[in-house]
Amino acid sequence: MAERAAYLADLMLVDRCLEGETSAARELFRSQQGRVQATLYRVLGSNSDMDDLLQDTFIQVFKSLGSFRGEAKLSTWIDRIAVRVAYRYLKKKKSRPVMFELGVDDGRAADDPHQQAAARAGVRRLYEVLAEMTPAARVAFALHEIEGRPLADVAMCVGASVTATKLRVWRARRALMKKAQSDPILADFLGDVRLGVEEVA
Repeated sequence: MAERAAYLADLMLVDRCLEGETSAARELFRSQQGRVQATLYRVLGSNSDMDDLLQDTFIQVFKSLGSFRGEAKLSTWIDRIAVRVAYRYLKKKKSRPVMFELGVDDGRAADDPHQQAAARAGVRRLYEVLAEMTPAARVAFALHEIEGRPLADVAMCVGASVTATKLRVWRARRALMKKAQSDPILADFLGDVRLGVEEVA
């Protein structure tokens, strides 16, 4: 029942936006900004273009609202646009290694400056390896392993089959594990954040 109500609310919000209601556009932006920003950060890491990418995503969202048919949730539909923006960005330029603050599962980094420094170093190593991957592998890995989305959701976002998406994630994991064999900082970080590198189904 709640899901049906949310679905109808999405459709009504889109209709209000299409009718030119400014408050509806603000409502859509406020409700989706956080998730879009989080998705972009997890795929790309933090960089100086992030505000432009966020803006570009919502420009595309509002330009494309007329094509929203309600076959998926509004948030899922917007996620696909954000992923396309990130993908285009990666294809256009090889991103330099960047910083992104991922949480560490065991809680040590929050209290220990040495652990904080180790976590930051691990993030740098992670995104250095991701920057060497194809955009397709990087996006699939980031959405599945870093953001924690199910493979079916990732496949929908990237417009690929589940099998192709699983293969991309597996290749990214393999590249990370190979790099971690000679990089103890990366190996420790991957263990701390538990990216699910053993789950090659």
